[in-house]
Amino acid sequence: MHLLIPFAAWPDPACQKSLPTLQLPVLTQLLASLQASPLQQQAPGELQLAHEHILAQSLGLPTPAPWAALAAQPLGLATHDQVWGFLHPCHWEIGQAQVTLHNPEQLQLQDDEARALLAAMQPYFAEDGLSLHYERADRWLVSGEPLRAVQGASLERMIGRNVAPWLPSTPWLRRLQNEMQMLLYTHPINDARLARRLQPVNSFCLSAIGALPDARSAAGTEPLMPLGLRGPALRQDWSSWQAAWQQLDATQCRALLEVLHQGKPVHLSLCSENTAQTWSSPGPRSVLRRLIAPWRRPKPSAILATLCN
Repeated sequence: MHLLIPFAAWPDPACQKSLPTLQLPVLTQLLASLQASPLQQQAPGELQLAHEHILAQSLGLPTPAPWAALAAQPLGLATHDQVWGFLHPCHWEIGQAQVTLHNPEQLQLQDDEARALLAAMQPYFAEDGLSLHYERADRWLVSGEPLRAVQGASLERMIGRNVAPWLPSTPWLRRLQNEMQMLLYTHPINDARLARRLQPVNSFCLSAIGALPDARSAAGTEPLMPLGLRGPALRQDWSSWQAAWQQLDATQCRALLEVLHQGKPVHLSLCSENTAQTWSSPGPRSVLRRLIAPWRRPKPSAILATLCN
């Protein structure tokens, strides 16, 4: 069993300040009983987050991983030799010095609103050889050969930050962005949202662009990846993030500890934005480690702090 925990820590000073008060007794037991692998660090400019690299490796996918193409398969959409991406209808906050991307989930788009916007945008994308497909209100799928030359960063890289450094510089895509901003500015859906004092959809962003490989490399066991820490981390709501961590400690972490006590192999990966570390069951010869484990009590707060560096 492999438990992969994204957003276990976050490079925000307020998150780091909250770590010393975080009480995670089950995680403490796990860290005392398992053997640590070296830290895995990536450059801040990487398109995808640290946990995505671990997940992609477990699924036999390249990195950056073509998550959108993978999501298209269960919808019955053709993925062989086709490039796919996620398209997120979103709200950009235009400031004097930067353009900030708000979390698309916070728009709380209704199904009928999202479908109406997709229908209005589809002809413009078709002119560039792209096709839009509905997956859910806050995330659509887009496919087409022009995407083959485009790379899209993870949505979590962009949320709450200046979106400019992460936008593809492809000229046709920048033109399409401008066209959609003009279209959305006067769309009746946005008029109705503004009348209800809701944020309008004023742009879109792309992520997870790529094609599935013809053959995947040998993959390991797909990890269990709970996402309870994601929302609070992206909102920078560290009180809720702590509560979510404690819930995770009492549920998925406890389940992993029970599997370990049954003598089965386990792996635990803790991830921040750019750093990850994995702990695994000690080998059969690690008798000394098992004997001293009850007296070893590493502090999760200190370990999580190393993920923020």
